[in-house]
Amino acid sequence: MVGKRTSPQRIEPSFEGGRGRDDGDLRVEAEDRFGGGGKASGKSRPAAKKARSKKSSGRGGSRGGGGLTGLIRSMVYWCVVLGIWGAIGVGGLVLYYGARMPSATSWAIPERPPNVKILAVSGDIIANRGATGGEALSLENMSPYIPQAVIAIEDRRFYSHFGVDPLGLARAMLTNITTGRMVQGGSTLTQQLAKNLFLSPERTLERKVQEVLLAVWLEQKYTKDQILAMYLNRVFFGSNAYGVEAASRRYFNKSARDVNLGEAAMLAGLLKAPSRLSPARDPKAAEERAQLVLGAMREEGFITEAEIKTAMSQAPTKAKSFWSGAQYYVADMVMDQLPGMVGEISQDLIVDTTLDLDLEKKAEETLAASLDESGEKLNVSQAALVSIDGTGAIRALVGGRDYADSQFDRAVKARRQPGSAFKPFVYAAAMEIGRTPMSIRTDAPVRIGNWTPQNYDEKYRGEVSLSTALANSLNTIAAQLVMEVGPQNVIKLAHRLGIESEMQSNASIALGTSEVSLVELTSAYAPFMNGGFKATPHVIKRISTAGGTVLYENTYDNPPRVLDPAVVSEMNQMMVGVIEHGTGKAARLKGWQAAGKSGTTQSFRDALFVGFTSNLTTGVWFGNDDGKSMKKVTGGGLPAKAWRDYMTAAHEGLSPSPVFGTTAVQPTFEDNQPAPETIGDAISGTFGNDRTDEFPQAPVADGEAAGQDMAQPANPGLLPPADVGETTGATRRTTLFDILTGG
Repeated sequence: MVGKRTSPQRIEPSFEGGRGRDDGDLRVEAEDRFGGGGKASGKSRPAAKKARSKKSSGRGGSRGGGGLTGLIRSMVYWCVVLGIWGAIGVGGLVLYYGARMPSATSWAIPERPPNVKILAVSGDIIANRGATGGEALSLENMSPYIPQAVIAIEDRRFYSHFGVDPLGLARAMLTNITTGRMVQGGSTLTQQLAKNLFLSPERTLERKVQEVLLAVWLEQKYTKDQILAMYLNRVFFGSNAYGVEAASRRYFNKSARDVNLGEAAMLAGLLKAPSRLSPARDPKAAEERAQLVLGAMREEGFITEAEIKTAMSQAPTKAKSFWSGAQYYVADMVMDQLPGMVGEISQDLIVDTTLDLDLEKKAEETLAASLDESGEKLNVSQAALVSIDGTGAIRALVGGRDYADSQFDRAVKARRQPGSAFKPFVYAAAMEIGRTPMSIRTDAPVRIGNWTPQNYDEKYRGEVSLSTALANSLNTIAAQLVMEVGPQNVIKLAHRLGIESEMQSNASIALGTSEVSLVELTSAYAPFMNGGFKATPHVIKRISTAGGTVLYENTYDNPPRVLDPAVVSEMNQMMVGVIEHGTGKAARLKGWQAAGKSGTTQSFRDALFVGFTSNLTTGVWFGNDDGKSMKKVTGGGLPAKAWRDYMTAAHEGLSPSPVFGTTAVQPTFEDNQPAPETIGDAISGTFGNDRTDEFPQAPVADGEAAGQDMAQPANPGLLPPADVGETTGATRRTTLFDILTGG
């Protein structure tokens, strides 16, 4: 029964729904079944094999194409994923570092450090001083080559990016990765400006993120031209020059307004490494970099090949390692005085000075020529010069041989013994107590305490007039006069005329043993030139803001009287004799009357000549900073010759005029003062003694013998008669000798 039992027919599952199904559909073939047998099953195997063979072939081809496409799809997929995560990471960093910055509403461009523009009397610029070293210029006012050169070499897509240049940044990143270190920053000009304005120069991720944020902010707030102008006026160009104006004056001694193509290329080239590529340090490297800039400008279409050839044919720039020119001594002097006049400098200032750049150049050239010619053989290394007019205005000032080598101002800050150049103050004090150029003294050995002054030539001349004594710089006579007048009274007169340094009250002051500066010594001679008025030395005439507001002004047009004109006249007659037939003969000027006095200190450490015409008073000093002795250089030698050379150049083209009080009528202290009618009037001092309102009363020496002053002068020609030449309306000072002799 069991064996005859018939198996029920089984129904197999089927998943076929059509021919369009994918090759991956699940199918169960007959050979995969358990218990599959019978004829039906056997007959189906060949067909099944063929089907499997076709399907297998189809699946194999499909797998090959799907692998390449899948790889591409996978790469795109993961790039997108990584890009998204990278963007999220960058965004997070931006948010994090941005949150550490102040609120954007508080961001503001910091004020540019104030600049002080110092102008000569002609209006030309002497120097710019301040943290930047130059004034700010608009793009329109600077040479057009400058912005073109900077854009070509630093940021070619400046006018097209939004503050950040992705292409430039990617290039910099690739370069840094391949080199393994930070060699490029990929910063745009806007980013560099942001860094200069707000950030430190350190290279950190935080600073870079903040730089980008600030650059975008700058681009939103300002125009491209404004950003470029701010950048060019603040960027560092090396050698303590910030901004194109400072750099142009530093390297080319001209304004950025006048920079040519080659110079603009050199300035742009400095931005890569301002110190290393500075023409003051490595002219060759600066020139090579400038040629690269020129090539970049040509590629950008800013210039032509012909313009490049012209630029390259120009002489290479030669810049000294420091600012060069004597006018910078004056600029330093101005900056020293400014705080006392206007307080803290918090805005751009314009300072008008009294300096004449033509005279300044002549003074500098004169001293340089003298030192070049005689410095080595006479063992002289330094010199200084001060030249002032009758009001005390400094027209020329040279503080040393070369400002680039030494910025110490020997005309203003150095104090040296003036030697015999101090004697005019001794003689003027003697004139104030009644001595005259004709007064007689005996040139003989003299002993004052333990001091025994000797003449330079160690000779004695016997009886001489004071005029002769001063012309020949006799030390014995000067010492006698100091004791007659009193050292303290000589010091008072010197202070009254302009000497500000402290001086020792002793007999040796007759020979100029107390130290003074050249500028104060020269200014103290000016009252002899101008007829007896104080000449306060000054170089600053006016201080104003960039907007024109005047903060300080002094014309020195109402100086006090410090010397009786009659005393001035007598002194000038004697000092004219110093140049005409005395120790200052080397200072004679062709066609001009001049007066002055030489000075030489012990062991030839210092040599000076101070003199004047009716136009200028000038003092010249030669010596060594370390005080070493020169080879017998006296004030009547090298300094007198340099004085002559400078004054000759300074007076070129001017009409000669005599020194005050040396022609015609000698003026008295008071105009319209009646002449004494009797001997008693003269003796009682009612004529010409009322001076208390003008300056401190002149001292009166004790024990002076009246007969000495009434002696016949050794050189009668020193005192012009009253009735010769033009008159001024003033009354001639009369002495007792004049009345007795009818003179």
